Amino acid sequence: MIDKRVKNAKEAIEGIEDGMTLMLGGFGLCGIPENSINALVDSDVKDLTCISNNAGVDDFGLGLLLHKRQIKKMISSYVGENAEFERQMLSGELDVELTPQGTLAEKCRAAQAGIPAFYTPAGYGTEVAEGKEVKDFKGKPHILEHAYEADFSIVKAWKGDHAGNLIFKGSARNFNHPMAGAGKITIAEVEELVEPGELDPNEIHIPGIMIQRIFQGEKFEKRIEQRTVRKRD
Repeated sequence: MIDKRVKNAKEAIEGIEDGMTLMLGGFGLCGIPENSINALVDSDVKDLTCISNNAGVDDFGLGLLLHKRQIKKMISSYVGENAEFERQMLSGELDVELTPQGTLAEKCRAAQAGIPAFYTPAGYGTEVAEGKEVKDFKGKPHILEHAYEADFSIVKAWKGDHAGNLIFKGSARNFNHPMAGAGKITIAEVEELVEPGELDPNEIHIPGIMIQRIFQGEKFEKRIEQRTVRKRD
C-alpha cells in the first residue's frame, strides 16, 4: 500500500507556484484547510486563481491570502462576510467570477469524474450565461458549463489513513467531497491520521486513489462565522 503521508503543510504545498489555479474545500469557515492556507500565506506565492465557495473572513481562511494580495482571481458563489473581498472586487483590484453554488459544486464534481462539460438551467437569462452555448432540453433552455481545471486541490477531512482514504464530518463534507481528486494533485489535511485498516470501509467517503498527499494538521481553530444564541429566560 502506498504511503502518501507528508510531514506538514509546508511540505504538502511544495510545487505550488505563482499563477497556478487552486481548489480549496470548505463552506464559509466550516471544513476549510486551515493549515494549508497558512502555509500558502507564509510561502508568499502570488497571482493565484482560487476556486472556493467563498473567501473566508478578513482575518481567517482565504481572507489572509487576500490581504497579502496573493490572489489574482476568485471563483466563488458568494462574497460572504469578507469586507476585504468586497472592497477588492468593487475597486477592480481582484478579478471575481461569481457562479451559482450548485453549478460551482458540479463543475468541481465533473472535474473529479473526468467529465469535461455539462448542461444546466441555472443562470440562464442572467450574466452567468453570457457568451455560453445554450441548448433546449424538454423545452427548457440550458447553458453549457465546463469542468474546472485546477493544478492543486486542497481539502480538509476529519479522519484519514496513510493511503489517503478520507472521512468527512458533518457540513465539512460539502465542497471538500467534490474537490477531492478534482485537481491534478490533491492535498488532504486531516484532524486525525490513522493506520491503514483502522477506518471502517463502509464509512469512507473518498478513496485513497484520489489523494496524492496527506498530513495531520497541527491546530484547527474551527471558527464560527455567524454565532446565533437564544436569549436566556
